[in-house]
Amino acid sequence: MRIADLLLEDFDIEISNTRRTLERVPEGKPDWVPHAKSMPLGKLAMHCANLPLFGYYILEDDGMDMANSARPHASLVFESREHCLQQLDESAAKCRAALTSASDEALAKAWPFSFGERVISNVSRSKTFRMMFFNHMVHHTAQLGVYLRLNDIPLPALYGPSADEQWSPK
Repeated sequence: MRIADLLLEDFDIEISNTRRTLERVPEGKPDWVPHAKSMPLGKLAMHCANLPLFGYYILEDDGMDMANSARPHASLVFESREHCLQQLDESAAKCRAALTSASDEALAKAWPFSFGERVISNVSRSKTFRMMFFNHMVHHTAQLGVYLRLNDIPLPALYGPSADEQWSPK
């Protein structure tokens, strides 16, 4: 089995979980924050929706210097739940297509990630994809779940039942 095929199994699950969480983001609270140091709800939702673009960059680029990136920053302005879901669908489709065509050789190659002279990581592309995209997206989707809970919005069952919903494998 190719490395990409293994990653695609997780990709489809995590995109589905993120989508099901974003489907519950309320329309009227984009500026709500649980703490002064927290990201606003709408900005967090858009960050989750656009994170697959970072996965795409990991797969398509030879590396990234965050201080001098040629890639555009995705908009984090929450316009509506529908717009947010559309952003997720578009960014996920782009990332999935790149992952589907990724060879084992390309995924084994080191992917340097830095901020100017400061090296953040320089490990295989597949490990970078898992650490910097998958783990990052799972972290922020879970964070979004906390925001939903604090706003009394029922949480989807993602990895098992939530207090609000029974779980069944998708």
